[in-house]
Amino acid sequence: MTIITVNPATGQDLATYESHSDEDLGVLLQAAHEATRAWGRAAVADRAALVGTLAEHLRARKDEYAGLITQEMGKVLSEAASEIEKSAVTAEFYAANAERILADEHVEIDGVDAWVAHEPMGLLLAVMPWNFPFWQAMRFAIPAVTAGNGVLLKHSPNVTGSALALQRAFEEAGLPRGVFTTIVVEEHRVPEVCERLIADDRIAAVTLTGSNRAGEAVGAAAGRAVKKAVLELGGSDAFVVLADADVAEAAATAVRARFTNAGQSCVCAKRFIVEAPVADEFTRLFVEGVQALRVGDPTDPASQMGPMARTDLRDAVLRQVEQSVAGGARLLTGGEAVEGDGCYVQPTVLAVDGPGVVAFDEETFGPVATVSVAADEADAVRLADATDFGLGLSVWTRDPARGRAFAREVTTGAAFINAMVASDARLPFGGTKRSGHGRELADAGLREFANRRSYWSVSSST
Repeated sequence: MTIITVNPATGQDLATYESHSDEDLGVLLQAAHEATRAWGRAAVADRAALVGTLAEHLRARKDEYAGLITQEMGKVLSEAASEIEKSAVTAEFYAANAERILADEHVEIDGVDAWVAHEPMGLLLAVMPWNFPFWQAMRFAIPAVTAGNGVLLKHSPNVTGSALALQRAFEEAGLPRGVFTTIVVEEHRVPEVCERLIADDRIAAVTLTGSNRAGEAVGAAAGRAVKKAVLELGGSDAFVVLADADVAEAAATAVRARFTNAGQSCVCAKRFIVEAPVADEFTRLFVEGVQALRVGDPTDPASQMGPMARTDLRDAVLRQVEQSVAGGARLLTGGEAVEGDGCYVQPTVLAVDGPGVVAFDEETFGPVATVSVAADEADAVRLADATDFGLGLSVWTRDPARGRAFAREVTTGAAFINAMVASDARLPFGGTKRSGHGRELADAGLREFANRRSYWSVSSST
């Protein structure tokens, strides 16, 4: 069986890849298992040094990797290059801090030498999405590998070239072959293959970044196998503008917060909730900023937004717009596909009263934003928290203390005051509610797939 990747900017085929048979998967799994056992016995300092080399490799090949990302999923080149740089920065962070984070924690107990060690769990199955072909995988894999684990990556078929390039990057940086292994599986085989792998004793744990439906399937399979799962799922982040905010700054940031990566990001702000006294001004500035976005060829430096990654994704988000308008939303701009080749969608803004409209209730994974007016701060809290998701929150106010107080009333994995939500290697990343559980990045991410092992040692009396 084969997988054909397609350039979403042109609709033209890019490359054809042979998928792995069940026999191939068995061979790769055993090789990865054996390589992981040896890797886990290496000193933390040695592992960290190779991860530092990975950072150098990524920067040296940035243009090549960025070009591949843009070809496969349509991200504008500047954003693709930023994805590679962010991966390199994360590798540098763990190279510099792994020994500190993974150091034994000694516990004072009279007459006993006691400590807690952070030891590798083993080979980890990673099921990753297409929207950040390098960063999503690296965000998990860099700390996982630094901690002494191995990675078996099942990436999205439409970015198979990037998936294979990720394996080569780890190997060319000097990590042993088998520590990072990409498996190539056609879409219709993914559920069965993943369930079988999760049940295999050679897989220690699993992580998934993706849809709620995929998360439910992987989480259930991990539960049946009694294995740890980290799930980073959907998001419908609120971007809240309070009446005392710098409205111009908030509106300018709002455009970037929603339409980066053509809106195809779990942490993109999706629901813009504005207190009534500044709602008209914010909406006007926001819509003007959206209409000014240059949509086009992602390889053109002048383009600010490229196509969506696949035709089915484009069609799905346009259906959400249509259903929302039918349900009472008012179309302020956009709302249609761009004529011509490729999977382009007009940047879209909908005015929505609140829950009960598709674009407010569901995750819109594309260039569609909703704007809702809150009567006051308490109403803004109600609207922000009126979601099944809980990934990030952005609050805009001239009083940071007020912003922090507001954030405490809304359940999310992260809260940003006067800034758009983003991930950073120095801070834990993850969600609450239906946005998933577990954490990536920072100290928490390095320890997430580590066995916290307690040691208790007493001197012999003889």
